[in-house]
Amino acid sequence: MTTPAAIQASLRGDNALPLRPANQVMDLERLGALHQSRLSFMRTLVRKIMRERWQIEPARFELDNDGYGTVIYEIHAPHGLFSFVLFSDYLAPEERNDRVIATKWDLTMALVEDKVDDIYLEKLRQNVPKQEAGRVDARVFVLSRANRSARNFDYVVDQLANGRQPDVEQIAKVGYLYRTTAVYGSGKLGMADWEKVRDKHADFARPFSAEMFVCLMLRNFSLLQAEHIAKHRAPDSFQPMKPEIKRYFGIGNSTGLGMAPFLVNHPLLINQWVEMRELALARIRVLGNINGMIRQRFAELLERCERHTAETVTEDDWQTDNNQMVLQDLVKLKTHTEDGIGNWDNLLKWSEQHCSLQGQEMLVSILLELYPELVDDLEDYHDAEEFLDLDPLMPLQQLKAVIEQRYGWALTTDFEAEGARETFWYRSEEKMEPRLGKTSCDAGKEKQMALGVGYAVRKCYDQLCEYVAEYPQHTTARFMVARPKLRGIVRRIQSMNRCIYGDIQSNLLDRDVLPMHLLRAKLAFFGVSKFDPRSRLWVRNTMFQGAPLLDDIGKTFNDDWFMPLAPKQ
Repeated sequence: MTTPAAIQASLRGDNALPLRPANQVMDLERLGALHQSRLSFMRTLVRKIMRERWQIEPARFELDNDGYGTVIYEIHAPHGLFSFVLFSDYLAPEERNDRVIATKWDLTMALVEDKVDDIYLEKLRQNVPKQEAGRVDARVFVLSRANRSARNFDYVVDQLANGRQPDVEQIAKVGYLYRTTAVYGSGKLGMADWEKVRDKHADFARPFSAEMFVCLMLRNFSLLQAEHIAKHRAPDSFQPMKPEIKRYFGIGNSTGLGMAPFLVNHPLLINQWVEMRELALARIRVLGNINGMIRQRFAELLERCERHTAETVTEDDWQTDNNQMVLQDLVKLKTHTEDGIGNWDNLLKWSEQHCSLQGQEMLVSILLELYPELVDDLEDYHDAEEFLDLDPLMPLQQLKAVIEQRYGWALTTDFEAEGARETFWYRSEEKMEPRLGKTSCDAGKEKQMALGVGYAVRKCYDQLCEYVAEYPQHTTARFMVARPKLRGIVRRIQSMNRCIYGDIQSNLLDRDVLPMHLLRAKLAFFGVSKFDPRSRLWVRNTMFQGAPLLDDIGKTFNDDWFMPLAPKQ
């Protein structure tokens, strides 16, 4: 078993593995080109569930013929008992709204510690359907809600009721029956904070594991509910859905700007996520043996990624162009490797010269898929203690050198150029969600969120240079007394100096900043696929498509649902 100390040793020293440099990996556009991988949180969660054979059974199933009512699943995991509580309510078509301002949903749900009795169930019933307007206690880990797919749900129910299977071509256009619009955890609305979940409940001790589990359970319920309604609508003609078609259904997700600040506000955690992915890649570049089986598998994965990308439907011109570039890149990779691969290091360097960023990162995900023995042990090291510590004894000359070494990208950015500071990020008072403003036309810049790290570093550096010119022998402590408003950014600079990655190397205040890159990066770490931007500020995507079903727990599991393909009918 790899230890944290061994991982850190592999990242540093004379014999360190060849990690890609931070100025390459943490470029905003490259982060926005990431794809799902073996280390994505959905994949690691499913491996854990299947390996440990969790027992997940309905303890209460009270749905009427139209699928409305209450369902409780009990989850017996190796270290504890949990309950997934779901409320299904009628929602008039005019009340269905995927935006954060919605107040009613088709489904609301919660993941809860231990068994749920009638008294506690009633307490949940009074609050969970209200979402932000309700309040829950620390027994709750996750709160979520979802709406039916207007294009798929009724269609699938009708097909099953009439004894027919859903048409796979139609499913490929919208690969889910429900779409979740929010998954809340980590102490919001009175829930258990992350420290409690991590320290007391080993089954969900990985970042976002509980949130991903709720989405997996929602996916399972969506299939069960569709069959339940169809069976009661036409018991004589009803036919259940084929398992291979069920697995092709995922769960939909709508994600907006609420997710974007996370990557800036949690740099130590993001550093850990990126380090593990880059360490996996570095291991493969050095240790990845290429034999006949690997060459065949590589060719199969290129073909799979090509088909998966071709089956991705989007109405967005920008995303369509990106998908077309990926398809072209995959053809280039197939052609280039027809006569042999050589070694992975050279192929990666070749891709950097001949493929788009999305094609390059698709290749990285494929390589991680080839070598589970070099990758999978890193799944336990995605957490980090998030303390940005101030080192008051650091000499100012050293602090200045740290900035010059780690933040050269910020020092070379012209923040006085037109549009360089036109965007500001603020939090809506009404919904407590991030929004974008333009300094040229919007009021409220004084309420902006501190996401302009590059600009903050630049201002700190300028003031530091002035101070050092007068007091070259002073320490950081003396500088903080003289410039107390800089304490936050100095703390970040010093703390990030212990990391390889972490800071996004881009000016997030620029007029042309594309928040979609931030959303895409975080969602790729989660493991989503089939991105369908609806604007530059929010995106639809699919979660758990191709994943095993709950009925598959305990059966042979090959963990082969990377870039899932439409089943043949």
